[in-house]
Amino acid sequence: MIWIGDDWAEDHHDIEILDEDGRRLARARLPEGLEGITRLHTLVAEHMPDSWSDLDPVQASGRVGIGIETDRGTWVQALLAAGYQVYAINPMSSARYRERHSTSGAKSDAGDAHVLAEIVRLDHDHHRQVAGDSPAAEAVKLLARAHQSLVWDRTRQVLRLRSVLREFFPAALQAFDDLAAGDALELLDRAPDPNQAARLARLTVVAVLRRAGRRNLDGRATTIQQIFKTQQLRQPRPAQTAYAAIVSSQVQLINVLNIEINELGRVMADHSGRHRDAERYLSLPGLGVVLGARILGEFGDDPDRYADAKARRNYAGTSPITRASGRRRVVLARNRRLADAVHQWAFCAMRGSPGARAYYQALRSRGIGHQAALRQLGNRLVGILHGCLKAKTAYDEATAWAHLQLTA
Repeated sequence: MIWIGDDWAEDHHDIEILDEDGRRLARARLPEGLEGITRLHTLVAEHMPDSWSDLDPVQASGRVGIGIETDRGTWVQALLAAGYQVYAINPMSSARYRERHSTSGAKSDAGDAHVLAEIVRLDHDHHRQVAGDSPAAEAVKLLARAHQSLVWDRTRQVLRLRSVLREFFPAALQAFDDLAAGDALELLDRAPDPNQAARLARLTVVAVLRRAGRRNLDGRATTIQQIFKTQQLRQPRPAQTAYAAIVSSQVQLINVLNIEINELGRVMADHSGRHRDAERYLSLPGLGVVLGARILGEFGDDPDRYADAKARRNYAGTSPITRASGRRRVVLARNRRLADAVHQWAFCAMRGSPGARAYYQALRSRGIGHQAALRQLGNRLVGILHGCLKAKTAYDEATAWAHLQLTA
C-alpha cells in the first residue's frame, strides 16, 4: 500500500505520499480541477512499487489509500472513480492526531497533509471509507439536505418575525398560531402594523382565509377582527413605521422560502420515488415522502456499508454517547441530521403502528422519560429498517413487533 494525505482548500490541494513504512515519497501542491487530479494520478504512478508492475490498473489503484477531510465534491468523486480507497477523516480527529505528536500549536497545509497520510497509514482500520452509494442515493441526499436547510432557514425567519411582532404588535401573535401559514403571511403583508390591521375589512379577511383553505371562515374572521380592534399599547409612530417595514421584509422572505421549500420538495419526492428502495422505506410506519427521503439519503444504499443493525444504529446516532470519569457519568445524544430525522420518525410512527405505540408506552411505564423513550423507539425502528433492507422485503407489523425487546 501507499498512503496519501490530501489537505484540500478552495483552489488547491496539498498532498503527501508515504510508503508502507512511513517514508515520504513525494510532497506537492496541486491545483483544484482536472489538471490537479491528473498530476495526482501521475505522482501515484511514479511512486508505485516495482512489484505492482504485473497488476492490472484496478488492482493497483485499490492499493492506494487517501485521507481527506471531506466526503463530497468533484475531487472526491474523481478519487473514487479512479479506484482509490478514500477515507473521509473528521477534522476533529485530524486535529487531535496533530496534538498527539506536537504540542507547539504549529500548523500548516503541508503539515496537515502529513497528518492525514499518517492517520490512514496507521489507523485506517478505525476510520470509515467513503461509501459506495449509487448516484441516485447521492442525489436524494443532496436534495434532502438542501430541503431541510431551507426549512431551518424558514424557522429562523419566523422566529425573527415573531420577535419583531412581540415588540410592537403582540395582537398578531394572538391572531395567528402559525406565522408561516399562508393566511397569516397574506394578512400581515396587507396590514403590517396595528393601525392597518384594525382597518381590515371583514370581506378581505374572509377571502384570505378561504384562499388558505381554512374552515369556519366567519367565526375565524370575527375572532381576528376582534383581536385587531382591541385597544393595545403602541410604539411611537416613527418606530411603528420602521417596525412595519421590517415585518413586510420578513413576510416576503418567508413567502419565498415557502415557495422554494415546496418546489424542492417536489423534486426530492420525484428522485426518492424512483429509488430502488423507495417502497421499502415508505412501507415503514411514520415515514412519508419527505422524512423517508431524508432517512434514505443519510443512510445511503451501499449494501456493504453497515455490517449489522448495530452499525446502522451507531451511524444514525440513536446509540447514546457515555462520558464517565470517576463518579461522574453523563449520557449525551448525537446531534446530526440523521439523528434528528430518526427522532421525528419515532414520534410519527406511534400514530400508524400499534406495535410502535405499545413499545413506547411500555418504556414510559418503566419510568423512562419521553425523549429517552423516543430515542429507544427510534433505535428499534432503525433495526427494523435494516432487516427490511437486508431481506429486501416491505415492513410487516406483526413480524416487526412480535417480540418486544425493551432495551436501549
